[in-house]
Amino acid sequence: MFELAEAKAQPNALIVYQRSSSQEDQEILEEIKLLAASAGAIVIDTLTAFRRSPDASTYIGKGKVEEVKELVESAEIELVILNHSISPIQERNLERALEVRVLDRTGLILDIFAQRATSHEGKLQVELAQLQHLSTRLVRGWTHLERQKGGIGLRGPGETQLETDRRLIGHRIKVLNKRLDVVSAQRQLRRKSRAKVPVPTVSLVGYTNAGKSSLFNNITNADVYAEDQLFATLDTTMRRVELEQFGTTILSDTVGFIRDLPHSLVEAFHSTLEEVSNANLLLHVVDVVSNYREDCISEVNKVLNEIGASDIPTIMIFNKIDLNGSPAKVKRNDNGLVNEIWLSAHTGEGVSLLLDAITEYLSLLHMRCKLGLPASNGKLRAALYERSLIKAEAINDDGSFELELELSPADFGWLEKQDDINEIKRLK
Repeated sequence: MFELAEAKAQPNALIVYQRSSSQEDQEILEEIKLLAASAGAIVIDTLTAFRRSPDASTYIGKGKVEEVKELVESAEIELVILNHSISPIQERNLERALEVRVLDRTGLILDIFAQRATSHEGKLQVELAQLQHLSTRLVRGWTHLERQKGGIGLRGPGETQLETDRRLIGHRIKVLNKRLDVVSAQRQLRRKSRAKVPVPTVSLVGYTNAGKSSLFNNITNADVYAEDQLFATLDTTMRRVELEQFGTTILSDTVGFIRDLPHSLVEAFHSTLEEVSNANLLLHVVDVVSNYREDCISEVNKVLNEIGASDIPTIMIFNKIDLNGSPAKVKRNDNGLVNEIWLSAHTGEGVSLLLDAITEYLSLLHMRCKLGLPASNGKLRAALYERSLIKAEAINDDGSFELELELSPADFGWLEKQDDINEIKRLK
């Protein structure tokens, strides 16, 4: 086994893309280049190959290994990236043959997540996914697996280095799962507290780099990190938004999805993705200038189905119209509800159409009710005019008021806590 030199911050990388059909998919090739750049690698060259089925030993086959080795030596390559998920044995065999580090698609995505996680929960989730991935690959790291080694305080009688590593990783995974259970419980408590005064939630979802964070910043005037790179956002961010004709809602920005997203990441980020599955409305952001946007939509829908969010009402947001000259517009389905909006998060064109559509959807959640107010409670009457839509009002002979109004679930919860109100009657 070769000895890895100290890792460079920006290693020279060679991308190997092996396709199983005769037609080359340029979009997939560009995506792995973006992933490599997002991880900090300098892509020196790419090598494409056609093979109907992967080689069991090296995935790319003996002849292609020799070709890759020549490029590694001539271009001083320090990292070989495969746009596929390969087995631990294939990874070990490639590293032995090439004498440089080999990283598959899953490992590359995990590396990007490790760099981008900023919150405590995000870091726990990424470490868990990394350890789950590493636990299947311990075999590649040791050439002395049958040699017992006396680690003070670590090994039991006859325990090999590999067994020790597996045990320590297993212990760490248990610790991380317990910590994430605590974080998840805290998240559920916050969700329950929000449910007491129900505020509807709108979640941004979409393929990575579709422009979710830019749209989030435009709507909320926040400063969430937004760059033209894959997985710029990992941690779910939530902000309150005041809609003129509705009231308060919460908008959340979530991690982007990608084709063949490692299942370990979906599992590790499950508590974060619960915010999506509990939303009242999803805004599915799509890069309108992508030649493969239908494939991206399909990949996002696949993950939404995995986390149980496929039945939540969704508006398709076709973003980046400033790049192709399309006008801002709205399309409706057969029921008259908005199902598509074309806009630019960068310029703001069409964002007002989106806010109107969100208001329209959430207004379906509004509650209508009747109540009576004594003449002395003019302060509450004024507050109701500010926080709800007054549909009708009548003044009784004693000066008291009879009001018929429409208000959001959050404001209805507030109203129920007010004193000096006659019985509130819900209307259908």
